[in-house]
Amino acid sequence: MIPMNEAQTHECLADAGCDQRMIEQFDALCKQDQLRRLADYRRLLLDHIHAGQKKLDCLDYLIWTIQSAADVKEGKR
Repeated sequence: MIPMNEAQTHECLADAGCDQRMIEQFDALCKQDQLRRLADYRRLLLDHIHAGQKKLDCLDYLIWTIQSAADVKEGKR
């Protein structure tokens, strides 16, 4: 694999949602600290995904509950 140049790295970080401050801080870190920072940020993004999934699950349950009650009332169940 061909290593990324600085511009490509910055673009990738920006695409991942990193702000300019984080990108500048990233440049100042050694490789080991860069990897640690990326793992921490990945964990944060995954936590956001899980929180969003929990909200979707709550909405799906509410939709199902309301629909089931309507079906029973209409004699569909």
